[in-house]
Amino acid sequence: MSPLFRRKPSPTAGAPQPAQSPEPAEPSEYSENHLVTLIRKPGCHLCDDAQLVVEKVCADLGVPWEAKDITEDRRLHDEYWEQIPVVLVDGRQHTFWRVNEERLRKALTDESK
Repeated sequence: MSPLFRRKPSPTAGAPQPAQSPEPAEPSEYSENHLVTLIRKPGCHLCDDAQLVVEKVCADLGVPWEAKDITEDRRLHDEYWEQIPVVLVDGRQHTFWRVNEERLRKALTDESK
């Protein structure tokens, strides 16, 4: 493959993934109302990209998040193996493959839900 098209390795590739994000320093109005779950697997570049977006949005809003590995949970593997990464908001599927920062932020701040 041409070096032009090779993806640079992620600095987090191969590193253990956090089971859950650290609690925000100051709870926000959103932190008690939501939980974001990133379903991923090791070595998945789309998962690494998704995690960066989830980390940023959740840190900005003070929303807790967790990562779950489909290689460690048979039920998650059977349900999501073709769609990873998958983002759940409050246990409901929000998106898969690509995570849009603005869409995730809107889902976490929309008062009508």
